[in-house]
Amino acid sequence: MNSFPEKAFQASSQEAITPLEKEPVLGGQLRAKAVWVDEVACIGCRYCAHVATNTFLVEDTLGRSRAIRQDGDSTDLIQEAIDTCPVDCIHWVEFEELEKLKKELEMQDITPLGILPKVSRLKNRSEK
Repeated sequence: MNSFPEKAFQASSQEAITPLEKEPVLGGQLRAKAVWVDEVACIGCRYCAHVATNTFLVEDTLGRSRAIRQDGDSTDLIQEAIDTCPVDCIHWVEFEELEKLKKELEMQDITPLGILPKVSRLKNRSEK
């Protein structure tokens, strides 16, 4: 009889994990810093959102980039997105600073960038 299935019952359910060196979900190394977009300075070019698609999103209302996930992309990919920013508005910051920066951003009076309204092309064709 094959003893292979028995190995599964002998394996320890408590595997050695070092939580200080691993991200809980992705299993990668923890970053020393968090990524932050200065939305006041952002010009909405979308370069960062095209490079690091799981980290940056262009916010619909204001048309400016925003970091939506800290664990969305690799550090190298996020750094590449930072390097593509023409106005240098994306920064590495301490994780502890994020809450303060969010509150400061909420106090800003930010003008929406020139976002064109979405128009259905099918509707316009039927009117002609």
